[in-house]
Amino acid sequence: MQRLIRRVRGERGAAAVVLSLLMVPMIGFAAIAVDVGAVYAERARLQVAADAAALAVAADCARGNCGNMTATASAMVAANNDGASAAPPVLASNPMRVTVNGSDPVQHWFAPVIGHDSTRVTASATVAWGGPEQGTAVLPLTFSWCEFSQQTGGGLPSGTTVRTIYFTKTSNTVGCTGPSQNIVPGGFAYLDTPANACTAASARDQRTYSSTGNTPPSTCTQAYISSWVGRTVLLPLFDSSGDTGSNAWYHVYGYAAFRITGYSFGGQFTTTSKPCSGNERCVSGYFTRLVDLSEAFSYSSDAPNLGASVLRLVR
Repeated sequence: MQRLIRRVRGERGAAAVVLSLLMVPMIGFAAIAVDVGAVYAERARLQVAADAAALAVAADCARGNCGNMTATASAMVAANNDGASAAPPVLASNPMRVTVNGSDPVQHWFAPVIGHDSTRVTASATVAWGGPEQGTAVLPLTFSWCEFSQQTGGGLPSGTTVRTIYFTKTSNTVGCTGPSQNIVPGGFAYLDTPANACTAASARDQRTYSSTGNTPPSTCTQAYISSWVGRTVLLPLFDSSGDTGSNAWYHVYGYAAFRITGYSFGGQFTTTSKPCSGNERCVSGYFTRLVDLSEAFSYSSDAPNLGASVLRLVR
């Protein structure tokens, strides 16, 4: 009996020794499961913060004034991940792009037992931008380069003075040879649309084709067009045109952003406050600056700068 008791006590002692020997690898496994998981989770959060910071800095630069890039990046990283920090952003060209690097030390729960108190997590995000190169406009309209040039004084959009662009007669902009003088016989600045949408695809330095008739294409509804009043749309500008009727075309020079305040396209297609009267066809508003984050347009570093920029996260 005593021998049995001594044997049991001996086995208990051996088990204690084995358990103590296993504690270190067990804690190591816990470190892998908990601490490494926390590092990956923090890296994902930090990546979101870096993305937001790079987009914010790029948007400022695309508007023509980068401002204090470090302050902008630091504020955006901290707002999206408290405790994280951002290094001074790195600006580059061809194409224009900015890179933001963020970092955050993650304190471990179990890893200190095996000699690792913390891990510095890092994330990097790069955003590039340029002028619109090609894409699909939300309205099948085109303006002449001449209208844009005269409204902006030959520069970039800088005001909110509402003006009216006429599509069927000479407008107040002197010397323009665009749709305001109905330069395309049978065309009124409307563009061809796909079979089921009131949109128009085009590309810079290529031709986009006219839709005949003095009212919007049949794919357009008054409800859809009116939904864009008070909003900014990206539209192609043309610098030359040719042919007639359904074969008429406009050569796309670039893309500009236009803030729509009203329109009168004939029939039901008009706003309550008509910017023109009778059989006149017109749209009112003003050219403005725009930073576009959608996927509707691609960008190019050599596209003309008309106040609109397309941003892309390229990390």
